[in-house]
Amino acid sequence: MPVVVRLAFTAVKATRLRQADHIELGPGGVRENRRFYLIDERDRMINGKLIGELQQVVADYSDAQRTLRLELPDGRVVDDEIRLGDEVTTTFFSQTAQGQIVEGPWSDALSEAFDRPLRLVEVGDRETAVDRGPTGAVSLISRASLARLAQAGGKDSLDSRRFRMLIEIDGVSAHAEDDWVGRAVRIGETTIGFGGHVGRCLITSRDPDSGQIDVPTLEMLGDYRTGLDSTEPLPFGIYGRVLEPGAIRVGDEVMPMDSVPGR
Repeated sequence: MPVVVRLAFTAVKATRLRQADHIELGPGGVRENRRFYLIDERDRMINGKLIGELQQVVADYSDAQRTLRLELPDGRVVDDEIRLGDEVTTTFFSQTAQGQIVEGPWSDALSEAFDRPLRLVEVGDRETAVDRGPTGAVSLISRASLARLAQAGGKDSLDSRRFRMLIEIDGVSAHAEDDWVGRAVRIGETTIGFGGHVGRCLITSRDPDSGQIDVPTLEMLGDYRTGLDSTEPLPFGIYGRVLEPGAIRVGDEVMPMDSVPGR
């Protein structure tokens, strides 16, 4: 029986992933996951493709206390209570997203650290799971798939944090999760309806601690993951929506079902 072996998320999009023993999934995913993101002076979202070194920033958000703590690459720590300012419409990939500017010390500190104007935005509860929306609030990859990709590139192993997935599992064959698209999967207390494959980009080529490009993951994927019957090119991992909220813990069993209810 496949089981959960790692859970990872970050409060601020593009910053370093943090591991957790358990997560709570609501209808929009994990409340603390990518709740904040950065925009430039033109209100465009800034991600790890533009500033890979953002992965050197460690974010710690308390939803209960409404505090955010950032450890910056130069060793500074910025810690304060969240205070929201003006609403802002931001460009997020090819779409727009609504959020509110976060007032306080974070924007100035990040702008100084990365030598460019940056502003911190909270997406809030109206638009959760900002990457793909609620239909993509959960992402999953298997250890066997990671091992297969490492083999394709002549590597001993690959750090799963490169791929920035919420759930990592073990106990299935390489890319077995591909066949779960269009199906529901029971994980811990939750049920997830997986609707698509995760297409990969340059971010996966970056070291998950330094943010420096060091492994040609796209070329490695291209060697054996092209021309597949997938929802996105260069597929690696899957994403889905929360059908039944609840808790997921490391060690929980993963049980694929016949189909996604309602499809």
